[in-house]
Amino acid sequence: MKSTSKRISENRAKQKASQIIEYAIESYPAVSSSSVQTQKVQYYARQLLQLLVEKEKVSKQMIEKAKQLPEFELLISFPGISDISATLFIGEIGDLSQFSNHIKVNAFIGIDIHRYQSGKYVGQDHINKRGNPKGRKILYFIVRNMILQQKAAPNHIVDYYYKLKKQPHPKKDKVAVVACMNKLLKCIYSMVRNNTKYDYSHTVSVDQ
Repeated sequence: MKSTSKRISENRAKQKASQIIEYAIESYPAVSSSSVQTQKVQYYARQLLQLLVEKEKVSKQMIEKAKQLPEFELLISFPGISDISATLFIGEIGDLSQFSNHIKVNAFIGIDIHRYQSGKYVGQDHINKRGNPKGRKILYFIVRNMILQQKAAPNHIVDYYYKLKKQPHPKKDKVAVVACMNKLLKCIYSMVRNNTKYDYSHTVSVDQ
């Protein structure tokens, strides 16, 4: 418990200690605590911890800047969108009001659907991936986070995800997530354009 800067319980500490002992027993080759290999691991561990501290510091600075923008409060009203997720989204997408419709936002990020068709043959739908890859990644993790935190508050994006997974022809997980990314962008665009916070009861009209 004294070897970590995190606040963990005694049971958690014992669990972690048992795991470390198990790894040590199974490791090959075993080296002494004064070996060069051990010193290298300790050095890189210290470097990693320092980077994590710096990352946390920069994240807080970014969030404070983002809080000054009106869309920040709108975004964090959406269940599953944290302060840092809202900040990263704003940083990558910018001012949504610059787009005339949500379809152009999708194209900017690169999740608009590309469909190949020749005669009677219709190929499988794919996203274009020509837009902002960082924006897509942020959006992807936001949807994933919404699914993980689904018990916190009702969320129509999560509802839509499970609808796609349970329909007569269930969608694969990745396909369902991309569809949710598309729907989420449409909802966020509407919220920003109309300056309204998330309202679960209002999502039926938003989806039309």
